Amino acid sequence: MKVLVACEESQAVTIELRKLGHEAFSCDIKDCTGGHPEWHIKGDVIEQLDKGWDMMIAHPPCTFLSVSGARWLYNKDKTRNEDRWKKRELALDFVRVLMAAPIPKIAIENPISCISSQIRKPEQIIRPFMFGEDASKATCLWLKGLPKLEPTNIINPTTHTTKSGKVYDAWWFKSSLISNLEDRSAFRSKTFKGVAKAIAEQWAGSND
Repeated sequence: MKVLVACEESQAVTIELRKLGHEAFSCDIKDCTGGHPEWHIKGDVIEQLDKGWDMMIAHPPCTFLSVSGARWLYNKDKTRNEDRWKKRELALDFVRVLMAAPIPKIAIENPISCISSQIRKPEQIIRPFMFGEDASKATCLWLKGLPKLEPTNIINPTTHTTKSGKVYDAWWFKSSLISNLEDRSAFRSKTFKGVAKAIAEQWAGSND
């Protein structure tokens, strides 16, 4: 199967697909960090959508889409942050293009975001602890031609309680200790290995 993994520099899903024998390529405007540049297309993924792919797994940037970033849509004086609104619309347009790509099987992955209210609700919401990963981050999946993912190893995620008594997901608290905002964002956006493995096995299977 020929698979495009859009907006993926970590190559987490690409590597799992390659293990199963598929012709998978990550694509991102950034250099890959997964150690396999030979499986990476550096550039605008829009230019790759009509290259005869059988399936696409897309991870569009969530900076201007996520619900957690909605507070930046307005300035401190309650006026609209027009630049932020424009960037949100551009991000939504990018998602629409991905969803309309001429590819038989498509999965769009994003955290809780405005995609649900501005385009359509997701077919499924998964959490890493459903796939053996110690985190509870909610991830939405918009699917075309693909079934919902089945949990593979449900565990109880650990938590961290601060001195003030607030309880956080341990994974999320760990990420908050990363001082560099860009590095913190990159850490939080990477696909968990358990989830990547489930995606490859359940949506692609062995290519032997």
